[in-house]
Amino acid sequence: MSYERFHPAPVPRWRERLGQYWKLVRGDRPIGWLLLLWPTWWGLWVAAEGVPPWWTLVVFSLGVWLTRSAGCVINDYADRWLDPQVERTKDRPLATGALRGREALVLFAVLMLAAFALVLTLNRLTILMSFVGVALAASYPYLKRYTYLPQVYLGMAFGWGIPMAFAAVQGTVPPVAWLLYGANILWSTAYDTWYAMVDRDDDIRMGAKSTAILFGDADLGIQGVLYALVFAALALAGQQAGLGAWYFGGLGVAALLVAWEFVITRDRDRDACFRAFLHNHWVGLAVFAGIALDYFMATEAGARLLSL
Repeated sequence: MSYERFHPAPVPRWRERLGQYWKLVRGDRPIGWLLLLWPTWWGLWVAAEGVPPWWTLVVFSLGVWLTRSAGCVINDYADRWLDPQVERTKDRPLATGALRGREALVLFAVLMLAAFALVLTLNRLTILMSFVGVALAASYPYLKRYTYLPQVYLGMAFGWGIPMAFAAVQGTVPPVAWLLYGANILWSTAYDTWYAMVDRDDDIRMGAKSTAILFGDADLGIQGVLYALVFAALALAGQQAGLGAWYFGGLGVAALLVAWEFVITRDRDRDACFRAFLHNHWVGLAVFAGIALDYFMATEAGARLLSL
């Protein structure tokens, strides 16, 4: 029986450090990237009325990962006073001291510069709008100290890719872009409230603020109103964009998925609220699938498929 079986070789220092950085950018948890990707793709597909130009799609898809990663870094930097006191976050690299605040700031800068380098390949309006995106991403984590509405601000940051997508594809930002942006703010507020409900007791104890604390015992009712407004805004956006049955079918599937979230969270169990938060990935995908299918079925290839 080998010695190595009972005494595994120590992990090299460089590999351990890379693992900590990977945890800091939430590389092991893609849910945030997906929740940012779907609304960005909503905007791209509606702006292009179908599949967007390939380079624009590459820039925005890579930009989603880079900016989401940067957002996680600056969030953990801002919350390094809070995370050690919260059960769910106490093992994050800055909370444990595995990484220092200065390292986090350098990584944030590198990620944002990489995203900005991609944006520089697009038009002037998109470049100018990217500065707003940087400001939103950098300032969001500090909102929980001063307001009960950081989830609303998260929606503003997570959805900024929508008007930027229209700027990149069309060179302008029409009203339908702002409708989609508003729908995303409402959606992000709703799904991040599920997330905040997981941490509500810890946040109250530490003096942090959230919509879950603000809503109190009325949380489920207000969540219902928020999701109703999400679908109303998406329906209006679809009408303005000239989308048809496939799109509204996608909205119907998304609505059923949301209904399931209310079923499992009726007792406000922490694990159930976290599952509801994660489940919104499928809601965003259902909306995107409706958009993509509607445009595809309007093409000649889609018409041939329907005639089979």
